[in-house]
Amino acid sequence: IYVDEDDIAMYSIKTIDDPRTLNKTVYIRPPKNILSQREVVQVWENLIGKKLNKSSISEEDFLAKLKEQDYAIQARSTHYYHVCYEGCLANFEIGEDALEATQLYPEINYISVEEYMKRYV
Repeated sequence: IYVDEDDIAMYSIKTIDDPRTLNKTVYIRPPKNILSQREVVQVWENLIGKKLNKSSISEEDFLAKLKEQDYAIQARSTHYYHVCYEGCLANFEIGEDALEATQLYPEINYISVEEYMKRYV
């Protein structure tokens, strides 16, 4: 999930005086910005008008290589595994005691990944 810093600030400010958010967790998960790394690269390729060389490693190969590493590298890489292979930041349902900011405040036009990347073209 990709969220621009200004959007985080905007949603945070909106929640301050909103009674619907009292004692709730508010997630910021802009639907257009829930992308895999491969999809982010594809957006960049479209913006620059060329294909980049890419390589992949299967989940099984990643875990096998991880077992060969020392403990410190395993600890860091496990976090990467949970985010990139399991999708732990995006692949869950928001419970009844939580809210999603883009649904609470549809009037906010959040910055899409493509809009953000255009700054660097």
